[in-house]
Amino acid sequence: MKIERQLNPSKIVCVGRNYAEHAKELGNEVPTAPLLFLKAPSAIIGADDAIVIPLQSSQVEHEGELGVIIGRDCKNIGDDEDPFEYVLGYTCVNDVTARDVQRADVQFTRGKSFDTFCPVGPHIETQLDVSDIRVTTTVNGVIKQDGRTSQMVFPVDFLIRYISRQMTLKKGDLIATGTPSGVSKMNAGDVCEVTVEGIGTLSNKVVSE
Repeated sequence: MKIERQLNPSKIVCVGRNYAEHAKELGNEVPTAPLLFLKAPSAIIGADDAIVIPLQSSQVEHEGELGVIIGRDCKNIGDDEDPFEYVLGYTCVNDVTARDVQRADVQFTRGKSFDTFCPVGPHIETQLDVSDIRVTTTVNGVIKQDGRTSQMVFPVDFLIRYISRQMTLKKGDLIATGTPSGVSKMNAGDVCEVTVEGIGTLSNKVVSE
């Protein structure tokens, strides 16, 4: 299924520090419960669109992730329910982050939500076992991140159920499930590619504002 450029979720729910090595590389403890934050839907761009480094930041970094797209509304998913029944499919996500802005604000909203900071694509895969698939990010062909979803602190089904107990997940909402270690700065002229096994490769060039 081709992902629509007009993908318009009511919210993008992101999971921070969901890979232990990524938490450690940023000097953080591994969370004991999912660390949730929201990213502005206006940040969404598609495959081959440009990531724009804003004037407000000198440290824009990639975060390649598995994305989960919700297929129908859900709230308070029970322990006896299968969270995957609420999933439309899966895609690649780059949770682009202005790291200097994030650190200055001590919370995530501004540093994660600049326009173009949520590349999504290249399509939606509706049939995929996401329990142990490879997630990689390259910059100019050089591997920077290389992990597997089996390394997540909190697996995908747990995350969907947990998030549904904090807020209603609406049809079309996007969950970014966390990034492996190896995040690094991107510069104008770079090409950043996020590849999720079984889905494909999300490729975006980087430009300056």
